[in-house]
Amino acid sequence: MNLKIGLRTTGDNLSMARVAHIIGNGDSCMWYKPQKGVKVICNLPPFAIENVYVSCMVDFKMMNALTKEELVNPYTWVLGVRPKKWMEMKPQFYMKHAPQIKEFYTVLPKYAKNYTDFNCGHFATHYTANKMKPDQIHLYGFDSIMDFDIRSKTDFLLPSARDNRNTQRLSSTWRNLFAGIFDEFKDIQFVIHHKHNNIKIPKPDNVDIMVHKNT
Repeated sequence: MNLKIGLRTTGDNLSMARVAHIIGNGDSCMWYKPQKGVKVICNLPPFAIENVYVSCMVDFKMMNALTKEELVNPYTWVLGVRPKKWMEMKPQFYMKHAPQIKEFYTVLPKYAKNYTDFNCGHFATHYTANKMKPDQIHLYGFDSIMDFDIRSKTDFLLPSARDNRNTQRLSSTWRNLFAGIFDEFKDIQFVIHHKHNNIKIPKPDNVDIMVHKNT
């Protein structure tokens, strides 16, 4: 099945979007507060977010849950390679949700070995940087860059393997991919929102860390 999606537009003029906010699903997503700029989410947000531009999804398990109607994602979708394959295998599901799909984004940067390691956070960040080209991207809930912590609010919806061995392996892999993204998009200033500034990779000049304190 050859899937063809025309690019959908919204009221946002992305050529004028100077600031983007990507809300991931790690614990530090709590630091996001409503503000101006394009909002991009990973799968489903852990709390209500207004004016979401797109929801990025990359996993079979999310597609399976949506197909079985165990979950509902009401946002506009940007989908990776595995969701695209799922749509090809499930044409009825594709036809049902085609109006929600903005596009399939299948770019795999050279520093990523495979699509499996390139998780939803990487995907959303790369998509935002590559397609929207904002001056600044704020990252919330991207805790693996800062800690050995790969927990996700999505785990409450769809269980994942989060044992210590897997955490150590994925944290290192995921961090290296973010280092690649920061290096690829040197003209964009990235702002990581977290509870401390002890980043676990060498901090490039185009990355700032905004430290938040519990109140």
